[in-house]
Amino acid sequence: MEPFYLGNLRVPVPIVQGGMGVGISLSGLSAAVANMGGIGVISSVAIGLTGNSPSHSDSYAERNISRLREEIRKARAATRGILGVNIMTVVSDFSEMVRTSIEEGIDILFCGAGLPLNLPSYLGNGPNPRLVPIVSSARAASIISQKWYQNYGYVPDGFVVEGPNAGGHLGFKPQAVDDPGNSLDHILSDVLEVTKDLEAKHKRPVPVIAAGGIFSGEDAFHYMQQGANAVQLGTRFAATEECDASLPFKMAFVNAQESQIKVIKSPVGLPGRALFNNFLKEALNGDRRPSICKHRCIKTCNPKTTLFCIAEALISASKGEFSNGFAFSGSKAGLVTHISTVKQVFETLKTEYCKAKSLAGKR
Repeated sequence: MEPFYLGNLRVPVPIVQGGMGVGISLSGLSAAVANMGGIGVISSVAIGLTGNSPSHSDSYAERNISRLREEIRKARAATRGILGVNIMTVVSDFSEMVRTSIEEGIDILFCGAGLPLNLPSYLGNGPNPRLVPIVSSARAASIISQKWYQNYGYVPDGFVVEGPNAGGHLGFKPQAVDDPGNSLDHILSDVLEVTKDLEAKHKRPVPVIAAGGIFSGEDAFHYMQQGANAVQLGTRFAATEECDASLPFKMAFVNAQESQIKVIKSPVGLPGRALFNNFLKEALNGDRRPSICKHRCIKTCNPKTTLFCIAEALISASKGEFSNGFAFSGSKAGLVTHISTVKQVFETLKTEYCKAKSLAGKR
């Protein structure tokens, strides 16, 4: 597995840990991945609701800022590796999360769940992070590239190309999730055409990270043979000792059945893939409607019509309280058989990758 570069940032192992919220990938998991040579990612969404005793004296945005600073600093103290922060474009405190991450000297900003068209505007004169949008189509990659260069003279440092088999929120209309034309293979090929044009025009590499349903080293080899520079995995890291969620949360993946993995309608306004449970069944029946909106965390969420509060549901799940929440999951969660360590995941991925490469060389 060859290193790759994001700008002048050398990534020793081409494995990116997906940013999983709420409270799933914080300093513990991200630092462990970074220590193995990959890119560890802290999820910023509703991060102020995590921890044992979040301060309720401050506003929701202030708690998020304080907690994000804390987690970045804890991760920095635990690793000399590469760290990123995942920030959803649709969150109400997007600007605060971006500014805080930059102030704390984060290496990479990953931004999806919408088009982060103004992201370069936050950069200053000091050390700045690499900017990597998360896209689900060549059109999105093209629009972002055009707007960034037109308005800021900035070329994306890379792209995460996320297919419809990812866990969490998906960048597709519900009816398009199962369309074969939207497979990661097809989308990756289309986005690579966009990045080839960018590289030719601006005389600099624009690496692509394949994501969505990637679980094994064989999967990684397949997409890197197609032209991806690296792969992103989320679900595989959810069931590790270093994952920041509770043991019951991790065991939900160990015990997951393929029949549980379903696409739901999220209050964010996007479809999302999750482990279906009684909480979601009750929500679909209208039995989980929130009486008030406590946080105003998502711009696109309408408290009057939403079936459930996604922030409360996800934080409950991270604590293992599945009677009041659920877990997002990639399409291959059924392959998780035990809780392992991040080191074991990396070693297994490398072994599987080398085996796939060897077999390909014999054909």
